[in-house]
Amino acid sequence: MATDIQICMGSSCFSRGNQHNLAVIREFLRERGIAANVVLRGGLCFGRCSRGPHLVIDGTHYEQVDPNLCLDLLRRHFQQETPG
Repeated sequence: MATDIQICMGSSCFSRGNQHNLAVIREFLRERGIAANVVLRGGLCFGRCSRGPHLVIDGTHYEQVDPNLCLDLLRRHFQQETPG
């Protein structure tokens, strides 16, 4: 089953850093050759603008995501999916 990643691209989240988080996600997927196993999509607003930038990975919402946290979340998520 594909991993679902949704990144808020509303003006507040975008200006607070989700444009950088998007680059981190794309690079992470490219480096590992797993982009085909991930559905990456943008959202317009998650209704929590004051606590952005927002990222949702397989239904789990994360708030105030900066590029370092984004990379950490991706590493933890994809480590859990790896058997052994």
